[in-house]
Amino acid sequence: MINSKKKLVVIGNGMAGINTVEQILKLTDKYEITVLGSEPHPNYNRIMLSYVLEGSKTIDDIILNDLQWYADQGITLYTGKMVKSIDGEHKKIRTEDGLEIDYDVALVATGSQSFILPIPGKELPGVIGFRDIADCSAMLEAAKTYKKAAVIGGGLLGLEAAKGLVNLGMDVTVVHLMEDLMERQLDREASAMLKAELERQGIKFAMQMQTAEVYGQDRVQGLRFSDGSELEADLVVMAVGIKPNIQIAVESGMETNRGIVVDDLMKTSLPDVYAVGECVEHRGVCYGLVAPLFEQGSVIAKHLAGADTEGYAGSVVSTKLKISGVDVFSAGEFITQPEHTVIVAKDEWKRTYKKVLLRDNKIVGTVLFGDVSESASLQKYVRQQTPMTDEIYGQLMGTGCSNHGAKTSSAETMADDEIVCGCNGVTKKAIVDAINENGLTTVDEIKACTGATRSCGGCKPVVEQILQYVLGDSFKTSAKQGICGCTTLSRDEIVEAIKTKGLTTTREVMNVLGWHNDEGCSKCRPALNYYLGMINPDTYENEGDSRFVNERLHANIQKDGTFTVVPRMYGGVTTPEDLKKIADVSLKYNVKVVKVTGGQRLDLIGVRKEDLPKVWEELDMPSGYAYAKSLRTVKTCVGSQFCRFGTQDSMGMGEVLERKFERLDFPAKFKLAVNGCPRNCAESCTKDIGIVGNDGGWEIFIGGNGGIKARLADSLCKVKTDAELIDIVGAVMQFYRETGQYLERTSEWVERIGLEEIQKVVVHDTANRQALVERIEFALQQVEDPWKKIINDEDTRKNLFEVVTPSIV
Repeated sequence: MINSKKKLVVIGNGMAGINTVEQILKLTDKYEITVLGSEPHPNYNRIMLSYVLEGSKTIDDIILNDLQWYADQGITLYTGKMVKSIDGEHKKIRTEDGLEIDYDVALVATGSQSFILPIPGKELPGVIGFRDIADCSAMLEAAKTYKKAAVIGGGLLGLEAAKGLVNLGMDVTVVHLMEDLMERQLDREASAMLKAELERQGIKFAMQMQTAEVYGQDRVQGLRFSDGSELEADLVVMAVGIKPNIQIAVESGMETNRGIVVDDLMKTSLPDVYAVGECVEHRGVCYGLVAPLFEQGSVIAKHLAGADTEGYAGSVVSTKLKISGVDVFSAGEFITQPEHTVIVAKDEWKRTYKKVLLRDNKIVGTVLFGDVSESASLQKYVRQQTPMTDEIYGQLMGTGCSNHGAKTSSAETMADDEIVCGCNGVTKKAIVDAINENGLTTVDEIKACTGATRSCGGCKPVVEQILQYVLGDSFKTSAKQGICGCTTLSRDEIVEAIKTKGLTTTREVMNVLGWHNDEGCSKCRPALNYYLGMINPDTYENEGDSRFVNERLHANIQKDGTFTVVPRMYGGVTTPEDLKKIADVSLKYNVKVVKVTGGQRLDLIGVRKEDLPKVWEELDMPSGYAYAKSLRTVKTCVGSQFCRFGTQDSMGMGEVLERKFERLDFPAKFKLAVNGCPRNCAESCTKDIGIVGNDGGWEIFIGGNGGIKARLADSLCKVKTDAELIDIVGAVMQFYRETGQYLERTSEWVERIGLEEIQKVVVHDTANRQALVERIEFALQQVEDPWKKIINDEDTRKNLFEVVTPSIV
């Protein structure tokens, strides 16, 4: 059968391009879609990068459309592909590595790049932008070694980068050319309040400073300013703005100015080539906010689907942001001018500020700080230039007499067709209908159903108001949070249901327990897969599709698309024979880097996906599980075998523990350390379980974490014998496995459960301890080495690692 679909090729896998694709899919199925992305990731929420940097979210948490989504939609995705040019005459797209793709319609969505100041020293190692996951990863890595950071730019990106680096333990100074922070979004009063709040959070500021030079030898050492003063820094983040990424357009002969020039239908000067997003210039304007980009995408989608559209006429820009936990909003005019009538309310105790600007008694602008609950109403008033009335004044300033002096909810007064989520074009009526028709009770459920709050999250307060308005008195009792937006059920309720109802698969759990999203999501599927395996270790068949990609492929994927292989080294000890194997294999398969890890092992970095099974086979060593929610490493000192201070055999005990408990799934990654004496050379105080030898035996510590949320471990107990030590370690592990929430580290688990309760269950109650030990022993009987399993399973090996022309790269 001849394929009658037109070929639509999208250059760019970011938010603007994929949102356009989503809107096209809702309107028509007449396109065969191919997406070319330069990054090695599926579509992710760039707005949420600051949360990844600060550690409150992982990269997986900010993925908007996972790889399975592309497959389900029949989209061919190429990641890590740099497009060189578009041949408009022959309708071909060419990549830098020689790939040619035919198109009927092309969409350029290449976004923007960080603007790097053209100053001496900008090329020094340690100078980076803040635009993508690679930049975020570079900052996370730098923070492990370096302590002083300078962030150039006091706009949104700069402030988010600064807060993230402060949370990573760095001494951070924001350098800003202007007198006020975020001067393009906030007035002087709101800017001063924001600066004061960020200073309370640990950020330093160097205002009205012009950077003249980045100085250093082999690496950045600091900044030199135009007045001759200097600031020491071993990491410099440039967040001074963005510039449209128009290189492909220039190479292809399109009309460009600051951005790719488009008309009201978002057409470029090349026939059948459209453009959307931050790379675009429309009527002389380049937009850098999400909402206008999605409005552009809506026009393209309607046009390509053959639906009526008036075209894109530009956007009325408003800004709703959360900066380091502080909500700010502005719309229209926000700098007071002589012709303005100004309405102001400031509360220094609650740290809130509200300003409304009038011209000829019409609302033309606003600034909110701290409380943005009225942003939707004010945005509408600014957009429509609504005349100020006593009723509106009372509503905004809390002086209205309706409802016996109570302030009317902004959700109640909103029109049904008013846009609540500007990023995704979701109206109040769409949210109300979703709540009533689907029985939704949480914001996460609304997000999963309608898309509201899915992008920047700025509309979340208004969505919550609508939820409360619709549910009325039942809001407080109904609106409990589930493990994700697909369900209102908690972890404990799900585990109990699996046990009592005899549920055996993730799909069965979702069907029986009434998931709102039939397919689940990237949060609940891995969690359900873990809970089912923990409850029924002997009968449950692991669902690979419910695992994160690293766990499915049993190796860590790197930003260039290659993988890291980490073989086991029990207790951090190896042999000359194994070292020779590692060296031989590394040379044979062109391993880029061999790195010693903090867990006393060797990383083989840069292995191609198709080479993974051969590398595992030729190493003939067990998997180190560096990719899994499992026992990673057991770090040891040399102990009594060699150290003159050692009182216990830490290397021997470390090897025993690692061999015994390897390959077992946990709610999150799990690390141990064993010290031969209290000098703590193996850093037991920052491990999930830390063991310290002394003259009388061993002391066991739990709940340590050396990561972003650092925590010193708590002393659980002291034991005299090796056998008692192994039993209590096993009991703690099993208690954590049975009661920990998925992705909850032991540092959080200990604080939630309580040290005394853990001591009671695994130390004092010997019968319960023995029962926990028996259950973990039973689970351990079911495990096997995944590398060896794949080597011996020809079908799995072929399907996962030997696919020649995948539709998803």
